[in-house]
Amino acid sequence: MTCKMKMDVEGETATIRLAGELDGRSAPQLNDLVTQAVGRQVDKLVLLLDELTYMSSAGVRCLLFAHQKLPRGSEITLVGTTPEVAETIRLTGFDRSIVMQ
Repeated sequence: MTCKMKMDVEGETATIRLAGELDGRSAPQLNDLVTQAVGRQVDKLVLLLDELTYMSSAGVRCLLFAHQKLPRGSEITLVGTTPEVAETIRLTGFDRSIVMQ
């Protein structure tokens, strides 16, 4: 299954909706969206994950990439994280660097 992504930018907030599976094949697409968001000088990134069924280590690396690319003090918020995806993020310890709702 592929991962579908759509980004909306409003003010200083970029919102990206993900659906499907975020893995090594789809991760570059998310990194491209994050790069576009950084280019538009956002300081908050919201990822809507209620339709994301799987996140591989490549997906976690995307979160790290976003954390490194966004300006210092920026916030990354994950909304609607499924238990499976949340567990993947918690196992890496990255949940301490982001907000999970």
